[in-house]
Amino acid sequence: MTEKTRWSLRTLSGPKPFELAMMLLSLMSVIVVLVMTFAPLDTETSRLLFFIDTGICLIFLTNFSVGLFQAHSKSYYFKLHWIDLIASIPAIEAFRFARIFQILRVVRLIRMSRSLLVPLIKQRQQTTLASLLVAMVTILAFSSIIILIVESGTEGANIQTAEQAIWWSLVTISTVGYGDYYPVSTAGHVLGGLVIISGVSFFGVISGYMASVFVAPEESERLDVHADELKSELARALFRMEQNQASMMAEIAELKQAITKQEH
Repeated sequence: MTEKTRWSLRTLSGPKPFELAMMLLSLMSVIVVLVMTFAPLDTETSRLLFFIDTGICLIFLTNFSVGLFQAHSKSYYFKLHWIDLIASIPAIEAFRFARIFQILRVVRLIRMSRSLLVPLIKQRQQTTLASLLVAMVTILAFSSIIILIVESGTEGANIQTAEQAIWWSLVTISTVGYGDYYPVSTAGHVLGGLVIISGVSFFGVISGYMASVFVAPEESERLDVHADELKSELARALFRMEQNQASMMAEIAELKQAITKQEH
């Protein structure tokens, strides 16, 4: 099957979970770029948005590299996804807006697909990973931005830079809580509580996913054993049927011989 045939089949079955995840991250990145370009921001907030955009670019670049490595035809994949490589380059505003084409392409796939929910259900592992990726980036981005805005103008605050805001968000969502950076305002405390709750839920989903990864091989092995048992039982049933057929043919042959002897 050629790459073009795979592409046509994919448009019928719907976009993959990671394609939807990249579309959401592209939308987030475009919003970040628009805010950086047109909104009046202080230096630290601009640096924070730049770090967030660079992190999203690294995710785009990793996704493009993995897709290129897995593609059977590297040239066709590059021809089809070259805009993804352009959109993965950070710090160049003109290239950043190329992510709009990523969004439009996935939207086109969604409109052409027969169903959006069916492929997500069929590919549960990919859907889980894609959801975790989007959730992780979203929580880190929004929590670091909000905590920096809230704490920057508060007396006695120790979260004053973009690096400190990102580190606080990462430590809080992981529920480690080193205590080197912490909010001092009421709004910061509320945000910290929400991030902690999100982190507990987030890592709970990861734990469930990891458990399913380890349990899935056992389930597949059980199904394989069951299938082998069914095959063995079917083979035994066919063998018994063949024996019964052979005995019936022998009895029919004996009856024919007996009838022939009576006629003579």
